[in-house]
Amino acid sequence: MVSEKVSILIPFKNTEKYLKDCLNSILNQTYKNWQAILVDDNSIDKSLNIVSEFSKSDSRIILLKNNGNGIIEALKTAYKKADGEFITRMDSDDLMTTNKIKCMASDLKFKGPGHIALGLVHYFSESGIKEGYKRYQDWLNSLISKGTSFNDIYKECVIPSPCWMVYRSDFDKTNGFNSSTYPEDYDLAFRFYENGFRCIPSNKVLHLWRDYPLRTSRTSVNYKENSFLKLKIDYFLKLSYNPLKTLVLWGAGKKGKKTASLLISAKTPFVWICNNPNKIGIKIYDVILKPWQKLNSISNYQSIITIANENSQTNIKAYFETRKMKNMVDYFFFC
Repeated sequence: MVSEKVSILIPFKNTEKYLKDCLNSILNQTYKNWQAILVDDNSIDKSLNIVSEFSKSDSRIILLKNNGNGIIEALKTAYKKADGEFITRMDSDDLMTTNKIKCMASDLKFKGPGHIALGLVHYFSESGIKEGYKRYQDWLNSLISKGTSFNDIYKECVIPSPCWMVYRSDFDKTNGFNSSTYPEDYDLAFRFYENGFRCIPSNKVLHLWRDYPLRTSRTSVNYKENSFLKLKIDYFLKLSYNPLKTLVLWGAGKKGKKTASLLISAKTPFVWICNNPNKIGIKIYDVILKPWQKLNSISNYQSIITIANENSQTNIKAYFETRKMKNMVDYFFFC
């Protein structure tokens, strides 16, 4: 039987419409040994009053004020108060299924340190979920169900920020919330990967992810595409780049151009290829675009692929496989 205390860290800002449902979903957990540490990030609505009332009725709910500004500072504030052996996060506008904490704590206890407990996620919205979010949900869940999340870490954030749990000792190894890099959830996922943690497969929907127009991930500049690309390049150069190989960049669309710009800023040489006849031979950022057949004259290379078309990605992956090249070693999909 699992008995360890679980610390649930919850920053909140102006989510009065959803906070009661969120907190009730925590109170309804079948696993009872938890503490929920909620940090008010300068709310101007009734959120603070709502949490205050909940904290008065249940001592496991702890209310704090942010020592600074923003979600990272709020998470730091929460973690300083945490005393659980297991650490997890929650968003104040989402919902937990009743067995979420029990399932994740049990998985973590069974597998031991060095692992990340995860659960499947389900998007919901009053106005309905758009196709892009549905595709992201299905892709994310397919990885989680197999425990292969890190195989695609350069594509998107593969660890859902409000649906992971780790040992406190492991969390400290990653430098916790002390990083100031946004998007903070994706940065933390890379640090989990960097420390060699293994993802525990899950086939249970444990987290209900609410989408609405004012959700932070939709409105904050910290979660725009350029922030994601810079984070990917920074970690690629730190963790995966082999300077003894020629780096090849595939694609000259919006993401390809931004990736090229970031590589140039990092003073990292690369060969730029594409299959668009209208772009082959032109110069962008003083780099001449080559046809993909240029690969035939390169004997030892790594590839970053920024081509989003699914059929093209399938063909590119098949091309690599025929040459016995390995994902996350020889090639990396960035979208």
